[in-house]
Amino acid sequence: MIETILFDLDGTIIDTNELIISAFINVLSDHVPQPFTREQIIPVMGIPLEEQLRIFTGKEDVTEFVKAYREYNAKHHDDMVKLFPNVKEVIAKLYEQGFTLGVVTTKMRSSTSRIMEMFDLGKYMSVLVTVDDVEHPKPHPEPVQKAVQQLGVNPATALMIGDSPIDIQSAQAAGTKSAGVAWSLKGEEVLKKYNPDYILHNMTDLYHIS
Repeated sequence: MIETILFDLDGTIIDTNELIISAFINVLSDHVPQPFTREQIIPVMGIPLEEQLRIFTGKEDVTEFVKAYREYNAKHHDDMVKLFPNVKEVIAKLYEQGFTLGVVTTKMRSSTSRIMEMFDLGKYMSVLVTVDDVEHPKPHPEPVQKAVQQLGVNPATALMIGDSPIDIQSAQAAGTKSAGVAWSLKGEEVLKKYNPDYILHNMTDLYHIS
């Protein structure tokens, strides 16, 4: 029986897809072989920013790219991000029904807190685990394990939801259930290859998971 539900942020409950893609294209257009396209970006979305930039640039030191990316993101963030359909209503309903809710993300704590405030989601979340809180980010089990441990819940009764294979892998390694979201830019078929326990086609599908 599922008693605890953990959510990834970007691409799962928050639609930051176009912001992320446009930020990478803007920052990297003059530094990587042309053309640099969204098709190159989507497969590695979800992993920590520094790792993505190392993959795209082939450079080990990506400090300047990180700075430029975050400056672009901060400038355009509030105009380009939105909730996916039914997210707020479902989270509020699950909270009212007594589920323990939390966030496990590869975002920084500062940007995670900004999202929580922007969409008034923080009041529903009993735990926030960000990339700043762990030594090993997803797909390592540490982030999901940390959330479960901080909540003091049985991992077998917890569900981790995400839009990326790394969310599924982290959940499986931590001993929780896993769910992929069909609205992932990576595509439902890609997520199915990692054998999640559930595929959500709408956030309201959570009402029918036990």
